[in-house]
Amino acid sequence: MRAVIQRVSSASVTVHSKIIGTIEAGLLVFLGIHKNDGEKEIQWMANKITNLRIFEDKDGKMNYSLIDTKGAMLVVSQFTLYGDCRKGRRPGYSSAAPPEKAKKCYQQFINTVKQKQIVTASGRFQTHMDVELVNDGPVTLLIDSSKLF
Repeated sequence: MRAVIQRVSSASVTVHSKIIGTIEAGLLVFLGIHKNDGEKEIQWMANKITNLRIFEDKDGKMNYSLIDTKGAMLVVSQFTLYGDCRKGRRPGYSSAAPPEKAKKCYQQFINTVKQKQIVTASGRFQTHMDVELVNDGPVTLLIDSSKLF
């Protein structure tokens, strides 16, 4: 599982000119699901992101997590995080989970985050989306669960 995480002042996702998910301060998470991902990776990623200390304290140091700040999370599915650009000019996506599995893992990730009492919004799986954000910092991180398991 891969996630690109951006600390935001606000973020929204629009489908067919209608905003379907919006948050104020918190994290925008672009989430890619690998074909071998399962419960272990979902739980690990949800815990890692919600507890990651990337919000500033009163001294300007990154000491607070999303849980500490009671921030929100906008989760957007993004299979292109598994695009392999090493050969040719067109990325290959053979490492990405097939749509049925990816959708199940994506929903399970969102539900896991919600169980942590995090206000959570999301995009729409397998749909063209327009994502707007105000990156706070800027703070942008890449987390890959395959580096651990």
